[in-house]
Amino acid sequence: RPSRHSYELIRESGEFVINLTPASLVKAADYCGIYTGAKVDKFEKCGFETVQSETVLPPTIAACPVALECRVTEVLPMGSHDVFVCDIVAVNVDEKLLDDKGKLHLEGCGLVGYTHGQYYKLGKSLGAFGFSHAKKKKAPKKQPKGK
Repeated sequence: RPSRHSYELIRESGEFVINLTPASLVKAADYCGIYTGAKVDKFEKCGFETVQSETVLPPTIAACPVALECRVTEVLPMGSHDVFVCDIVAVNVDEKLLDDKGKLHLEGCGLVGYTHGQYYKLGKSLGAFGFSHAKKKKAPKKQPKGK
């Protein structure tokens, strides 16, 4: 929303970082959603340790297992809100989430989701890609008894 403090920061710089939030930071994330950065330094108040981002000026929160560095390419007015369309220009991942082949295992970092006023810890697998269309395995045919 144009009335939000972060809106003007993003409009001016054209950059931002999406820090994926682990359950260990859910109280800090909730605090950040309640208070405006125009009146309080949320990084200081929440004790966030930051690291320099690779390609954008805004910092990355060190305790977040995944951070997406973004550069705005377009702003779409949508009435009460604007949509920032962006390119993801860097992805930072805690190396503990990568296996020896480089596959990312997000289920191991306890990410938080937010919906309908509630926070949820994510991680339970609901099915692998294509499971909705997979053919059911047929039970083996029974062999006739004794002959």
